[in-house]
Amino acid sequence: MTEVPSARGAEVGRRIGVGLMYGLWKPRVLGAWRVPADGPVIYAVNHSHNIDGPMVMGVAPRPTHFLIKKEAFVGPLGRFLTGIGQLEVDRHSTDRTAIARALGVLENGGVLGIFPEGTRGEGDFASLRAGLAYFAVRSGAPIVPVAVLGSTDRPGRLINALPPLRSRVDVVFGDPFDAGDGSGRRTRKALDEATERIQKQLTAHLENARRLTSR
Repeated sequence: MTEVPSARGAEVGRRIGVGLMYGLWKPRVLGAWRVPADGPVIYAVNHSHNIDGPMVMGVAPRPTHFLIKKEAFVGPLGRFLTGIGQLEVDRHSTDRTAIARALGVLENGGVLGIFPEGTRGEGDFASLRAGLAYFAVRSGAPIVPVAVLGSTDRPGRLINALPPLRSRVDVVFGDPFDAGDGSGRRTRKALDEATERIQKQLTAHLENARRLTSR
């Protein structure tokens, strides 16, 4: 039986994230009330900077289990990520263990965080992988689009790899939506159609978030 990551661990991670993110930067959170208060949810987060995941963990209204590349799970950091309920995934193969654990999070009514672009890039949702559609269609969980803006505006003076300390980072949560067409189909065609629907929704949310925040 596949072990599902600890909800308690994810709550600990959220509390640590709150302290770090609000202590080091000035997050402005918009639309958090749109996140369903209970039941399974998938956050679809744009990804342009390493702090995007921790930022969402710290400002989101519910504890989050992110799918994170296995390369990050090395030494003390790996043990820490596992301890706070994060999910190790091999991006270069069909990682059945990670899939089962992620579905377990949703079956238990938890929040799964996914970077649908698969890797850090422009953060514009231009290239989506099919994983997000699979989890959404398979679980029936609604997707909440999340736009993180401002993390790449300029490098920090103390640490180039991080945004300037005490700079503003905007996190905008969108309206939840269903990826499937209601038929429950999980065929390749159904997943391709779901991916197309998801991309339209995420792109529209990002455009709206940029208008709201003037980013």
